[in-house]
Amino acid sequence: MSEHDSKRETDAHSGTETTGHEWDGIKELDTPLPRWWLYIFYGCIVWAVIYWVFMPAWPALPGLAGETDHTRGLRNHSERANVAAALDALDAERAGGFAALEGASIAEIENDPQLLGFVLAAGDAVFGDNCATCHGVGAQGFVGYPNLNDDVWLWGGSYEDIRTTLTVGIRSEHPDTRFSQMPAFGRDELLSRSQIGDVTDYVLSLSGTSADVGAIQRGEAIFEAQCASCHMADGRGDRLQGAPNLTDQDWLYGGTREQVMAIIHRGPYGVMPAWEDRLDEATIDALAAYVFLLGGGEDATARPTGR
Repeated sequence: MSEHDSKRETDAHSGTETTGHEWDGIKELDTPLPRWWLYIFYGCIVWAVIYWVFMPAWPALPGLAGETDHTRGLRNHSERANVAAALDALDAERAGGFAALEGASIAEIENDPQLLGFVLAAGDAVFGDNCATCHGVGAQGFVGYPNLNDDVWLWGGSYEDIRTTLTVGIRSEHPDTRFSQMPAFGRDELLSRSQIGDVTDYVLSLSGTSADVGAIQRGEAIFEAQCASCHMADGRGDRLQGAPNLTDQDWLYGGTREQVMAIIHRGPYGVMPAWEDRLDEATIDALAAYVFLLGGGEDATARPTGR
């Protein structure tokens, strides 16, 4: 025993030697770790070594571990390969359903419980992965993102219209994208603030909201000159241009006077991606049918376009 060890103090209360360290009158006891803790600790070391030998574990310089940047282990395990295999198995499982969906009308889908179940399951999965971020898990939409459960459609609500919108997107980079642009009447100084206020009152009056009669009359003249070419003279909109109907109570960006004024001022420019290069045609078929069947689809005799 060293001279230092022979001078170790023993704590009178616990009977344990101290380490010689003291802080503010508190002395540190030299208490050994519990054996169970040590066994677990050493077991983890052994397990880590075994894992290192059998599983991918260590980063490696390019060329030292084959085509990868890590050691592959004796099991040659790869979660990427497992995921790819699982996706291939899923595709094979769904192949029959997609084949049955091709060319089937919406009415035929609704009258075939097995096919309907497939469309709802496959469509829901695709929607959750790709669309729910903007439109919501229940497709209820948010400010600036349409509710897909109702019967209000900017570009048409038939199966083919929905499928086209999914394929080419809205104001996307697709060469055939659906495109429309509302001018920013305030930002670009096309109308004064008072004129924007008048046309706002007129637009709100189209859906039954009361406003100053003088403002409505002035706004009507502005609307005819600036807005009717897209929204039509009666304000009911034009699906060929993606111009919304202003006579209902459905507002994509909010229906308060302040919100409508803001829309006219800045000219909203929403973008929906084109899914043609991201999803195959069969998946777009299922997704379009799913969106149609959410409750707002039009023309139940529509048929998916055969591929």
